[in-house]
Amino acid sequence: MPDISLELQQKVQQACSQKQAVAIHGNHTKAFLGNACQAEPLDVSGHQGILHYEPTELVITARAGTLLSDIVKTLADNGQMLAFEPPSYAANATLGGTLACNLSGPRRPYCGAARDYMLGCRIINGQGQILSFGGEVMKNVAGYDVSRLMTGAFGTLGILLEVSLKVLPKPAAEWTFKQDINLQQAMQNLTLWRRQPLPITATCHDTEYLYYRLSGTEGSITQAHHKMGGEQIKEGDHFWERIKEHRHAFFDTQSPLWRLSVPATANLADLKGKTLLEWGGAQRWLVSQMTPEKLRQTVSAAGGHATLYRGMPEYQQRLHPLDAALQALHKRIKQAFDPDCLLNPGRMFPLH
Repeated sequence: MPDISLELQQKVQQACSQKQAVAIHGNHTKAFLGNACQAEPLDVSGHQGILHYEPTELVITARAGTLLSDIVKTLADNGQMLAFEPPSYAANATLGGTLACNLSGPRRPYCGAARDYMLGCRIINGQGQILSFGGEVMKNVAGYDVSRLMTGAFGTLGILLEVSLKVLPKPAAEWTFKQDINLQQAMQNLTLWRRQPLPITATCHDTEYLYYRLSGTEGSITQAHHKMGGEQIKEGDHFWERIKEHRHAFFDTQSPLWRLSVPATANLADLKGKTLLEWGGAQRWLVSQMTPEKLRQTVSAAGGHATLYRGMPEYQQRLHPLDAALQALHKRIKQAFDPDCLLNPGRMFPLH
């Protein structure tokens, strides 16, 4: 695939000269995340291709428009994986969109988030400059790690052109088990398991069963299962894929869907609705008709934050509001990378 980074740079420079804001998009698979962005569309999906991949180095470098499925398949063909197990939500999801939203799947609390595997990147900032940060090795910079700052920035700080990611070998074996217990019992088990050196790589309570996945050698998995109990299920990979991609029956709803990030042991009994628990309790999906203000007040009191994932399209504060100090820091960083606020304005937080 051709390198169109200079073409994209010229479009941003033109937008700068005209003070014209741009709405960055690949294949629109993450458009439902964050706030609506009213600006001139800038399509970056054509910037595709794996640039460097040597399995023995455990690093892959690709253009941001490369399909996530192509990255996953290339790694799988070599017995490797993206350890943060990102959801795609669509077959044509891109690598750049996944990283811009810092999306991670069931393995995240046990192996790390997307930003933890970001080694380096090239971007176009809000002034039309192409900048490079980091590299293709773990220890490559002094000072602030700007490449990781780009993950979760929703394109508000720069347009991702290329990214380098650390990858990991796939486990020798992975088995999934389930226990027929309620949410309270599940929380007790998860608390107990956190205190032990168990090879857990995913957990979920879907309102009926507690599911957990063990990864490693067959011997280590068998030994851990004897301590933990539960019934092994067939097609465990299929189960976690349905959870990750929101194809589980829990997510089949017309009601608002919230993602709650909270301390694993948080008590959220005051929340009204149906809950699916992941990440050992640290991530909870809530289907609820509660008002955003009341819901966020309850979650904040528990030390967490709430993101509106789906539903209520008219609501313009889909990400959890920042306190005054964090909001001021956010604005200073935005000023440094995009002083005229041309890149995805309002995508993360409403403009004031």
